[in-house]
Amino acid sequence: MSENKYVSPLSERYASEEMQYIFSPDKKFKTWRRLWVALAESEHELGLPVTSEQVEELRAHQDDINYDVAKERERLVRHDVMSHVYAYGVQCPKAKGIIHLGATSCYVGDNTDIIIMTEALQLVKKKVINVMDELAKFAMKYRDLPTLAFTHFQPAQPTTVGKRATLWLQELLLDLEDLEHTIDCMRLLGSKGTTGTQASFLELFDGDHEKVKELDRKIAQKMGFASCFAVSGQTYSRKVDTRVLNVLAGIAASAHKFSNDIRLLQHLKEIEEPFEKNQIGSSAMAYKRNPMRSERIASLSRYVMVDALNPAITSATQWFERTLDDSANKRLSVPEAFLAIDGILDLYLNVVDGLVVYPKVIEKRLMAELPFMATENIMMDAVKAGGDRQELHEKIRTLSMEAGRNVKERGLDNNLLELIAADPAFNLTLEDLKKVMDPHKYTGRAKEQVEEFILEEVEPILEGNKELLGMKAEIKV
Repeated sequence: MSENKYVSPLSERYASEEMQYIFSPDKKFKTWRRLWVALAESEHELGLPVTSEQVEELRAHQDDINYDVAKERERLVRHDVMSHVYAYGVQCPKAKGIIHLGATSCYVGDNTDIIIMTEALQLVKKKVINVMDELAKFAMKYRDLPTLAFTHFQPAQPTTVGKRATLWLQELLLDLEDLEHTIDCMRLLGSKGTTGTQASFLELFDGDHEKVKELDRKIAQKMGFASCFAVSGQTYSRKVDTRVLNVLAGIAASAHKFSNDIRLLQHLKEIEEPFEKNQIGSSAMAYKRNPMRSERIASLSRYVMVDALNPAITSATQWFERTLDDSANKRLSVPEAFLAIDGILDLYLNVVDGLVVYPKVIEKRLMAELPFMATENIMMDAVKAGGDRQELHEKIRTLSMEAGRNVKERGLDNNLLELIAADPAFNLTLEDLKKVMDPHKYTGRAKEQVEEFILEEVEPILEGNKELLGMKAEIKV
């Protein structure tokens, strides 16, 4: 690490080595060479004067890039693609004359961008699947543990810890649908030429349109894609970048919501994210256990959501068949979105894998509020015992307000049950009332919803992607 120049924290602190390599120069330039091999091989198969010997020579040096030659050449000609064409030719003297035949710089540049984004999307999918797997386990484990639910962050009716986890899980399920659709729709630019008309290739093939079309099909197949875009300018539509980053922004939004909930739950001391033995929560307050991982998820997620504006604006402002004001922006916005979402998902996986639940604290908070929530059942029991519903409703309303004042103004415990037991109109003893204080009576179908959701919607996805499971996230700092 250099101490005297800026280094991106996405690389130093957040993103995995695997994602960093996908966007590395080495990955890019090796992909360029793979594309040049695919082009030469396809042109050979379609009858152009490219020999199998030349193709094999290119293939033999596909991965041993002579970077020193390319860098020296670029200092002279100021063109990265032509510098690498030159360097490849130095290693492949027999094939030197047919490298990049008929192509423009965007043949390697844009096709490589699509290939790299697709591979990065597949890594994102792998991590989303693993987070979903851990969330599913957590939801099932706590599917029947009652907890106080909130609307407007005000006490509402009870739910279960597991049911709340399915809300986080469902958002990732929606993200996965978008992610898989985007991966399925990824297509190469192909070999389209300077303005997308394929004029140079039509010239090479002596006006044979079918061979020009077949060239695109062959290149796509050799690079692992179903097809190329049917039409383009010099570049693929920058709307593809918009689509891709919108998917990443959606995942970031889901992760942000999860991290917010964990931060609030940690404040309530009900659930905590992992906290390591030697971890320091505060430089001043030694007792503190700050939700650092969840805060980092929120921080990086905001970055990805805002970053999604970059390709949208770039796409909107392209001129005709192409301008170059996309290049510098793409070099920043696309890789950094992937590096950030990679870090977010590693954190998400790490947090879910190590969540600590405190059932006693959860029970205490729920039981403090439950008497208010049980009043409907209490009133029904009192009516069965001979009471008047309208009269009892008014009495419960009055007594609830008195109990509320005891809690809020006097700092006392909720004594609503005692107040009701003392009122002869209800004809219920304190023991009778405590029988309705089982929280499970008020969680509705929460447990069953968890089981049905996991079994019917989540498990089939996990089973269909079981080869991706088994990841563990390493957090650097």
